[in-house]
Amino acid sequence: MRVDEFDFELPADRIAQRPASPRDSARLLHVGRAELADKIVRDLPELLEHGDLLVFNDTKVIPARLVGTRGEAKISVTLHQALSPDSWLVFAKPAKRLKPGDQVMFGPDFSAEVLERRPEGDVVLRFDRRDAALLNALHARGAMPLPPYIRRGVADERDKADYQTLFARNEGAVAAPTAALHFTTTLMEALERRGVRWAMLTLHVGAGTFLPVKADDTRDHVMHAETGILDASVATAIAETRRAGKRVVAIGTTSLRLIESAAAEDGTVLPFTGATSLFITPGYRFKAVDMLLTNFHLPRSTLFMLVSAFAGLERMKAAYAHAVAAGYRFYSYGDCCLLEPKA
Repeated sequence: MRVDEFDFELPADRIAQRPASPRDSARLLHVGRAELADKIVRDLPELLEHGDLLVFNDTKVIPARLVGTRGEAKISVTLHQALSPDSWLVFAKPAKRLKPGDQVMFGPDFSAEVLERRPEGDVVLRFDRRDAALLNALHARGAMPLPPYIRRGVADERDKADYQTLFARNEGAVAAPTAALHFTTTLMEALERRGVRWAMLTLHVGAGTFLPVKADDTRDHVMHAETGILDASVATAIAETRRAGKRVVAIGTTSLRLIESAAAEDGTVLPFTGATSLFITPGYRFKAVDMLLTNFHLPRSTLFMLVSAFAGLERMKAAYAHAVAAGYRFYSYGDCCLLEPKA
């Protein structure tokens, strides 16, 4: 499909710069099969049924942005995919200054070696430490990156709490799984009273999620890979839900992509560990997800393509036009929508 089919008008003042407070007071647009309904996130329990299963992403955002030097040159890097315990694929500026064998210093006792500069512009760095020691160094020297449409660019003290979900526990993401930012302990208690269950998977969201689609046709776009884990307990919970005739509700596009990556053609979800670069566009047949809660996404983005595949392109364009006219807030800190699949 042509990428310009996923374009739409979005006034700049609709882009949220801070989240709603409290989180579950954000607005929720229910995109049903027959109509649109304006709700708030606290209404979610009444939109779900006893026995439905919510699947959350429990990844935690790390301070993935570093500023260092190669000789006299200043180098900025953003980690976006772990390749090994001590090596990451990064976006670097200016990448053209880096070549294999170069040392980048991020402080007097923290450095990385350039292993590779890839044709796409990414750079592979091998750090001088690994695992927990590397994470400790990132916490000491790094900054939490924010999406490019949040004008601060780098997280302030408030963002350090606002840009983590209630479920964040497994460090490794460069961006938050933002649909889950709307959940509070109060909302989770209400869902439990309703008889709604939940499960946790991990997909470490990469900075590639913010990259623009430069191709004219979706067939020519290459997705960046992200690393995830869906364990046997989650696969079992999904199987039990579907056997009972209840719904699997992905909380965010990251949860949906990992579930679908782990699903066989017959809808059976198997344990999964590894990288996924699944790119979902209209025409994709969803195998294991029945509903999707997600934020409002950028024009021409891979995420708007995904929701259009799930709920229908014209339906999503109509829903987004309604959201713009009704003053909904867009993107990571914005409002959300609960999507029923297209018929």
